Amino acid sequence: MPNKIKIMVVDDDAHIAELISLYLNKEGYETKEVSGGRKALEVFQQYSPYLVLLDLMLPEMDGYQVCREIRKISAVPIIMLTAKDDVFDKVLGLEMGADDYMVKPFDPKELVARVKAVLRRYEKKEGDVSKRIVWPELTINQSTYTVTYHGKDLELPPKEFELFLHLAQHPNQVFTREQLLDHIWGYEFMGDTRTVDVHIKRLREKFTYDDVWSIKTVWGVGYKFEMK
Repeated sequence: MPNKIKIMVVDDDAHIAELISLYLNKEGYETKEVSGGRKALEVFQQYSPYLVLLDLMLPEMDGYQVCREIRKISAVPIIMLTAKDDVFDKVLGLEMGADDYMVKPFDPKELVARVKAVLRRYEKKEGDVSKRIVWPELTINQSTYTVTYHGKDLELPPKEFELFLHLAQHPNQVFTREQLLDHIWGYEFMGDTRTVDVHIKRLREKFTYDDVWSIKTVWGVGYKFEMK
């Protein structure tokens, strides 16, 4: 990553946006503040941020819609900011493609810690050698974060990719939700095991499955990449 990591802060409350930027700037990040949903999509194309902090309650277009549109063109990490401490809102945000969420009011220092944790997970090591996993009609490229299925490239957000990769690297091995949460999201993540269920659901929607492999639920335990 470059020395100045660009972060787009999308919030219609100017005071909150300025406070977030202040803390991020102190940590060496470059920020761009945006107040509206439609404007956020325009700025996203021009600014090309490495991470997006996205408020749910926005004028013109809400955070869910913005997240959905960004996910059509990019796998950039998204942390949602919500004033509602509601499980439905959190799950819906994850289903839309968000990587993490924080409930307002929050401690700016914790937000910075979350930002650092998410960016660490996506930081690529220099000199990374191309690695591929190949199964029937399926190729997973670890270096480019791409999945080819039946000859077509699939767009997987980073968290979905990492979860799918981890399961495929260990065929027929069962992982509990807690193990997957710890391995993919890390110990800094403050969410719960439903996060894993949401991402598994989204992965299953992208594959029709062959007779050779599938993502199988092991009831009462967790999930596995089953080779038949």
